[in-house]
Amino acid sequence: MKHVLFICSQNRLRSPTAEKIFFGRPGVEVASAGLNPDAVNPLSSDLLEWADVVFVMEKSHRNKLSKKFKTFLTDQRVICLDIPDLFEYMDPMLVRLLEEKVSPFLARYGGEPS
Repeated sequence: MKHVLFICSQNRLRSPTAEKIFFGRPGVEVASAGLNPDAVNPLSSDLLEWADVVFVMEKSHRNKLSKKFKTFLTDQRVICLDIPDLFEYMDPMLVRLLEEKVSPFLARYGGEPS
């Protein structure tokens, strides 16, 4: 079982959408968090230690993650999805982008849709 963490800024739109659409896929467990202190679910070192692979929505998230949590990123792969903050929660275009960009990685862990 691979642990997959989705990160955006506020954990209100993009990362919770990703968590919802990939929840229940075989071979993976998913969670989401935000990098900002006022995020719905702020990122913690415990979440990073739990994660095997981390998806960030923007390059700025990868940079912020590296600065704030560098010591906790030793074994995780961090993948930038390049998805801008233009979408509402569960926006069909956001769902399509996430499916296109994340599914190939999850297929490696048996996380394709059933």
